[in-house]
Parts: sequence; C-alpha cells; structure tokens
Amino acid sequence: MKWARVRNSDETESTGLVMDGMFHPRSSLGSDTASGDPIALADVTLLSPVVPGKFIGLWNNFKAAAEKGGQDHPTHPLYFFKADTSLAGPGAEVAIPVSAGRVVFEGELGIVLGNTCKNVSVAEAEAAIFGYTCINDFTSLDVLNADPSFPQWTRAKSFDGFGVVGPVIETEVAWQDLTITVLVNDRERQSYPANDMILPPAQIVSLLSQDMTLNPGDLIACGTSLGARPVKAGMVVDVAIDGIGSVSVTMTAPVET
Repeated sequence: MKWARVRNSDETESTGLVMDGMFHPRSSLGSDTASGDPIALADVTLLSPVVPGKFIGLWNNFKAAAEKGGQDHPTHPLYFFKADTSLAGPGAEVAIPVSAGRVVFEGELGIVLGNTCKNVSVAEAEAAIFGYTCINDFTSLDVLNADPSFPQWTRAKSFDGFGVVGPVIETEVAWQDLTITVLVNDRERQSYPANDMILPPAQIVSLLSQDMTLNPGDLIACGTSLGARPVKAGMVVDVAIDGIGSVSVTMTAPVET
C-alpha cells in the first residue's frame, strides 16, 4: 500500500492512500477511517509523505562504500539529525546557499516508523516499521569539513530543502530486493543494492531505540553507497526505487537578498 500526503486545491493538506490513480483521504497515517471522497491524483500536489518528529540520517552503512573508504563496519548506527526545515517533497526547488559551497546528492532508502520504540528487540523493531520511502540527503561537503576540530554534520545536512522525501511510503515491499538509483538530468549517476547494508533496517531501529525513544512518523535515512556527486543550479536530481517510486527536485541558485 502506498501512503501519501498532499496539498488540495483549497490549500488544505491530507494524508491517505494512493490507488489506481486516485488519492483516498484517511484520518491519519495508517488509519482505515476515510476522511473524504477519493480525488484524482492530477488534482492534488504531492508533498513529503510524512512530517517526521525526528529526521535521522546514517553514515557509513554500506559495505562497498566502507571498503573503498577503508572504514570499519560499525556495530551501532553512526547517525546525525537533519532539521525539520530541511524537509522537501516531490517537485520542489532546492536552492544551494552560497555558504554551502560544494553540495552532493545522496540517494537513500528511508524507514518510516509506525509505532513507538524504546529498547526494542530486532523482532519488535521489524514490526514497528510502517514502510519505506525514497530520500535525497543533500550534504554540504565544504561545511562538513570546514573546521578540523569539529565535523559539522547537522549544519551540512540541514539547509532548507536538503532532506527530500517521497513520493510515497510503501508498506508492502521487501527492502532486501530494492535498488536505489539517482538520475541527474536523466543520466544515471548512482545505483546500488539495498541488501549491501551493514546494519539492516530492523537492527537500525532496535539499536537507535537503545539511545532514544522513536515515535510514529519518525524518519531514518539508511545511508548511501558509492556514486554521490556534486550538484549545481539547473540540475534535476531524481531518486528512484522500483516498488516505491521516484522523487525529483530541481537545484536552483541562491535567492538574492
């Protein structure tokens, strides 16, 4: 089942199911209760399918990238947070701030939580995963490495629009079978299998729940692999995962003030 969040023609926002070219409003994410009549997808605007309380990203979670970089495999997620204002959805324009310098795309698989998790087992974590989505975790390399005494993960990841999510949350997909692909101006630039993960989704959730309480709607980006590249204004960047869909944004120059 594919869940989406949309903006309606009257500027209100709704959450619901996408089926047969129609959007079926529901009272909340995962609810069976209808909250309106079905609407043609052409008559709504897709937004990020979830507004997370916590937007967590992982580093060094794919074997191929770790081996190329000479890094050990982590036994606990190496994670950072992205600001809530970094969230962007399908079709957004993402400005590259002057202060960001070099910016790279990172196509990733995203986990959306459906239940509260605190100190849960791997089996309990598996049951708590609501579904999966596509993420583009933009990163400012210049900001990240600007101060040798303190890698600035949060700042580098949190510029407005640097957390692209969508187009839907798919609840019926086997993550092991997925391939994450990034197209830049319709040219494939990144493609890697999800099953190359070092820490798989349920283990990620279980281990993070030892550090903090995870809540319904929290979003975890599973990390990226080889192939991340710089982007420039004018480029269209599309993260696609068969079985989920694709989320595309256009990079723009900073707005003059």
